[in-house]
Amino acid sequence: MANLPSVPAGDDLPIVVIAGRPNVGKSTLFNRLVGRRQALVADTPGVTRDRKEAEAVVRGRRVRLIDTAGLEEAAPDTLYGRMRASSESAVAQADLVVFCIDARAGITPADTHFAAWIRRQGRPVLLVANKAEGRQGAAAAMEAFALGLGTPLAISAEHGEGLSELMGEIADRMPPEAPPEPVEPVEYGEDGEELDERPPGPLRLAIVGRPNAGKSTLLNRLLGEERMITGPEPGLTRDSVTVLLHDEHGPIQLVDTAGLRRRARVEDGLEKMSTSATIEALKMAEVVVLVLDATLGVHEQDLQIARLIEREGRCCVLALNKWDAVEDRIATRQAISDRIETSLAQMRGIPVVSFSALTGANVQKLLPVVRRAHEVWNKRVPTGALNRWFEMMLERHSPPLVSGRRLKLRYMTQAKARPPTFILFGTRAELLPEDYQRYLVNGLREEFDLPGTPIRLLLRGTRNPYAEGGA
Repeated sequence: MANLPSVPAGDDLPIVVIAGRPNVGKSTLFNRLVGRRQALVADTPGVTRDRKEAEAVVRGRRVRLIDTAGLEEAAPDTLYGRMRASSESAVAQADLVVFCIDARAGITPADTHFAAWIRRQGRPVLLVANKAEGRQGAAAAMEAFALGLGTPLAISAEHGEGLSELMGEIADRMPPEAPPEPVEPVEYGEDGEELDERPPGPLRLAIVGRPNAGKSTLLNRLLGEERMITGPEPGLTRDSVTVLLHDEHGPIQLVDTAGLRRRARVEDGLEKMSTSATIEALKMAEVVVLVLDATLGVHEQDLQIARLIEREGRCCVLALNKWDAVEDRIATRQAISDRIETSLAQMRGIPVVSFSALTGANVQKLLPVVRRAHEVWNKRVPTGALNRWFEMMLERHSPPLVSGRRLKLRYMTQAKARPPTFILFGTRAELLPEDYQRYLVNGLREEFDLPGTPIRLLLRGTRNPYAEGGA
């Protein structure tokens, strides 16, 4: 692994792992306990491949809830073997394993096999018989006594039956809760402002790209562990998976997403849900790492994803993965830069990092570039400096004539950051042509060092009282 900062244990919440064979309703139960639809759910076995984590509050106790892939017997080098290894890794760190079976299907040989395996792990286990709606379901759930994991709890995650009792059982089996840390009193200055600075939340970073670009391999390399299922098969990641890592500057909330294909090629209902989850993760992010397969260059779909990032106002870092497999690196880098410069003028100066996620070469350069892009995205320009620059731009190139009359542009101000957004005031300013707007945006980018980030320019016309229709 590359020399990256280690990942701390996090907030030390007790870990509750939901395990069982495929299609017993683990993800539906996960969503119920979390309180929102966070994991993909479909009537297809094996939807969950990577383990999904979220914080949940169970009878007043905060826990770290983990949804796992279905336990199946498979060779270690196969996809299902890698999925099982990920689930086993989650069980190994659990404070409580919620072992889930399908009451309607009865006890299957797979249930018996994996129940025996769970017993050998030495972790506390709570046996849950899901899909036990009504009297018949509750009676069928009693068959689970034969698994030797204690008294089964009959629930229906889909219909919400038995969940209150389940949450009570989970809370009762949690380790003792540590006493809360004392809260330091808040100090205020003469102007009423808080003097002590509260630590900011984690930087929200999403990894996006086309299928098989190496997104999950990159996340594993950043974490220093095999957190995500990877392999030669394209489209392995189906859901957006959030993990927390730390670098020397603080926490980063990292989201690995499913690959985005052209909309015309997305036909399967499950893939549509995966695409929606990816776009939602992109919208919630602050910085987006767009991963490209450097051996294939820039495709039109890569540009479409970049335009989506710009449209959502997120800052972007371009990650050229598989750089170790590129033969002519100078020509490849030039070709990619030319394509980006031509097709993404609205993101001029986008930062680019080349590395190999598989070998770890140069991966350590990514997070510092992400931090720098985040700073640019949050940047504010003083109003005085902004308007001195604005006057210079007006002198250099006067505003154009519109309908035979020259526009009178008066002043600018920055309305907000994240992304940097500026308001231009002037008589009939809303009629300012696109090319003059680009002239101003490019000038803002160069003068105030705003490379790669989206820049918003809003136009506000001022009413002339002597014009036709005025008072």
